[in-house]
Amino acid sequence: MATVSIILGKSGSGKSSSLRNMKPTMSSLIQVIPKPLPFRDAKAWKAYVTDDWSHIIGRAKASVEKGGRKVIIIDDFQYILANEFMRRSEEKGFDKFTEIGRHTWNIFEALLRLPDDVRVYILSHTEETDAGQIKMKTIGKMLDEKITLEGMVTIVLRAVVQDGQHLFSTRNNGSDTTKAPMDMFEDPFIENDLAAVDAAICAYYDIQDQQAA
Repeated sequence: MATVSIILGKSGSGKSSSLRNMKPTMSSLIQVIPKPLPFRDAKAWKAYVTDDWSHIIGRAKASVEKGGRKVIIIDDFQYILANEFMRRSEEKGFDKFTEIGRHTWNIFEALLRLPDDVRVYILSHTEETDAGQIKMKTIGKMLDEKITLEGMVTIVLRAVVQDGQHLFSTRNNGSDTTKAPMDMFEDPFIENDLAAVDAAICAYYDIQDQQAA
């Protein structure tokens, strides 16, 4: 089973910029929305662009099985749901919500079934519920009643900005879905460096750290 982690945050909170120290030759980047990465030397990244759930699964599997990549990064994940919803917005009834939920579940299920030494990072926007809970952005309560995406993984970090610094929160504050295994991260806030997060995950689960090799 692969280690699938979710990185949540508002737009501009430092999710995409956290890739800056990752090695593009050892990672596979899937962009749901085609856009330049927000750091220098970003042209070294050759992203695969798609918002089709089945293509995302196929690309992730091919990257591992044929490309030998051990890290899969999916940026702007929430637009997989939003784009399908908008394309189907004229459909009557509620079946589309069930199908979009199933497609999203299919992606997570396929990613989790990748080999044990594979790490997957899903970068997505947040939203605040009526009860004040900060969670992964989806397309509404009807989908949330069917699937809790954060519940399918062990690690959920939240990108935040404090005093001008872009950080990752590693601990739940009682009003969000942040979580991490016990003692994986010593500090409640760490630099928004995905390479450092990947190294911590590899050390915790005794995975050979390709990014640091």
